[in-house]
Order: sequence, then C-alpha cells, then structure tokens
Amino acid sequence: MLEELDSLEAKVAQLVVRYQAVHEENLRLRQQVLAMESANKQLRDRLAEARGRVESLYNRLPDE
Repeated sequence: MLEELDSLEAKVAQLVVRYQAVHEENLRLRQQVLAMESANKQLRDRLAEARGRVESLYNRLPDE
C-alpha cells in the first residue's frame, strides 16, 4: 500500500511539474502572439499609408 502511495505521489509530482512547464510555455506563446499582432498592425498601418501615397501620386498623373 505504501509503495502505491509513493508511486502515486511521484506521478502527481511529475504532473505538477509538467503542468507548470505547459503553463509557462502558454504564457510565453500568448506574449508572442500579442507581439506579433502588434507588429502585424504596424505593418498594415504602414501599408495603408503607402497605398494612400501611391493613390495620391496616381491621381496627380495627367490624363492622356
């Protein structure tokens, strides 16, 4: 009976360690997602700005 409890205790300890590792990885991944979403928004904003400049230049071209 003691051996079974010791085995169960060891398994629970392993489970806790794995849970903590997965939890930390999840936090890191969430931070990465937020950083990438921010970078993506900045790129979309820059693209929209560039598109606006190109459209402005295009509209200034003389009609043929």
